Amino acid sequence: MELVRAVRTDDLDELWTLITQATYGLTTLQIDKEQLSERVENSVFAFGRKTEKASGEPYVFVMEDTSIGRLVGLSCIFSKTGGYQPFYSYRRVRENNYCKALDRAQEVEFLQLEKIHDGPTEIGSLFLLPSYRAQGRGRLLSLSRFAFIAAHPKRFDELIIAEMRGPMDDAGECLFWEAVGRHFFQMDFPQADSLSTINKRFIEDLMPKHPIYTCLLPEAAREALGDVHVHTRPALTMLLDEGFEKCDWIDIFDGGPVVRCEREKIDAVRRTRSLTVRAIGKSEETAVETKILISFARSFSAIIGPVSEGTDGTACISELVAATLQLRVGDKIYVLALKPEGGT
Repeated sequence: MELVRAVRTDDLDELWTLITQATYGLTTLQIDKEQLSERVENSVFAFGRKTEKASGEPYVFVMEDTSIGRLVGLSCIFSKTGGYQPFYSYRRVRENNYCKALDRAQEVEFLQLEKIHDGPTEIGSLFLLPSYRAQGRGRLLSLSRFAFIAAHPKRFDELIIAEMRGPMDDAGECLFWEAVGRHFFQMDFPQADSLSTINKRFIEDLMPKHPIYTCLLPEAAREALGDVHVHTRPALTMLLDEGFEKCDWIDIFDGGPVVRCEREKIDAVRRTRSLTVRAIGKSEETAVETKILISFARSFSAIIGPVSEGTDGTACISELVAATLQLRVGDKIYVLALKPEGGT
């Protein structure tokens, strides 16, 4: 069984082994072990704190295969982007020009660098070992974050975004980077991607200060704008089903799209419900459904399992679910359907 839970400090070594298997373009995972240790420590503090305010802390969720006691995936919520190190993005701007003498109208597009200090909440760092990318595990790893947001909405901004990885090959070569970034940074994409996690000051120092007209880019680079890596397409589809939409921002390095949705309009947030455990291991008249079940009995933990919901805000769960989430009768749980109505 796979369990998603809050990261612990004793996960550090195994988590480090896990993220070293992540490929290029997962920017928030291009960090060294010291940075990872700091992120884990900040996450442990964030999960345990009592105040309900978006202050920029990371929340790190790990997926554990309980049958072998091994970490097989992770995902994160960054409660607020910006702050001391701003959030950078290119905004795609279109303008219409008209020449009266030639009676000719044209639309041109340019990229404008945006620097945001008081930014939205960002979900990211979703990585799952290839052998586990099936049977709803990726969905569990991703949607568990929205259930946590539903349980603690004030810890997060009213707007939620996700930067989707842009197209590139296995060696880290990216069409958009080769057409734009390399000219200003004089380094390969993986190096710049990794450097951005250490100090973003170099972005402002070296990025062009004036708009970049996309008509001057190679055709292949223009076609890649706002496109996603082949391995990112399922994640993008899932977020679109949950109510996210592409916006006019793209990643400054790989040109991948940024999607966003208001916190309270995310379908997974809206369909997350709080229930009280009424019985464990007993049959009920209400049909049993397979859903994501979330517990805060120890710290945050979530699994996919059967739940029988009553009409009075209570639920019956199996003995296996109760043992895995360490639940007793009378405990509060959250439940979340795996897919929105009509979702793919």
